[in-house]
Amino acid sequence: MTDDKAAAYAALLLRLTIGVAMLAHGALKVFVFTVPGTVQFFESVGYPALFAYLVILAEFGGGAALLLGIAVRPVALALIPVMIGATLQHAGNGWLFSAPGGGWEFPAFWTVTLVVQALLGAGALAVRLPVPAAIPAWTR
Repeated sequence: MTDDKAAAYAALLLRLTIGVAMLAHGALKVFVFTVPGTVQFFESVGYPALFAYLVILAEFGGGAALLLGIAVRPVALALIPVMIGATLQHAGNGWLFSAPGGGWEFPAFWTVTLVVQALLGAGALAVRLPVPAAIPAWTR
């Protein structure tokens, strides 16, 4: 039997962990690789330049939303394609993320954590915004 209080705090811990990691990866792309460097990398592996900007926006915006607990289920679902793209990009480098170029185990694991977050919802200490009745209940 699941303890609802423990599950709410488990969802909170997962949400905060993913949120911080997303923000860190967005910051890495902006402040270390730089935006032009990130765009150049995306283009070098065959993605349109626009994808670099979208990924940076997703990592910063999604990370912030998760930290605050805003629209957690839709945000987690929206971030899954970003992590699938990262998994595919690292697939040829081997399993472990310590491999040259980074392996695919970390982004694959991160994809699964986003699925779990979407299933769990926001958990404890989330910002609760009024949701119009037209928005499906599963997103709350």
